[in-house]
Amino acid sequence: MNKSEIKKLIISSLDRDVDTKEIAGKLEEAGVSYNFSQTFGDKVLNKLFSAGVTIGREVEFVKYMNVAFYRIALTGVAAIVILLISIFLMQGSLSVDSFLGLGNTHDESIICLLTGN
Repeated sequence: MNKSEIKKLIISSLDRDVDTKEIAGKLEEAGVSYNFSQTFGDKVLNKLFSAGVTIGREVEFVKYMNVAFYRIALTGVAAIVILLISIFLMQGSLSVDSFLGLGNTHDESIICLLTGN
């Protein structure tokens, strides 16, 4: 039995209607054996548990990144609020002019400031 026939037998064993005992018998007659070593089960379990540890580390990393992001975001919001309060106390209002640092200036002086003329 060549490799292509063995491959066809293995693939056909995936069908529900096929008797897998017959296919296993044919494979054994062809010289294919499924003898595993004593440590095979331990190796498989070690691989499975090591994958779980890796996933756990990724979940912990994402959790810590979320905590760090929220701390930075809250600090940024607090800084913006403090800036708005300081502008309100210095200028007396929260208009666009007070945000730009413009006091009682006229439009002509703004154009001069922007163009340099």
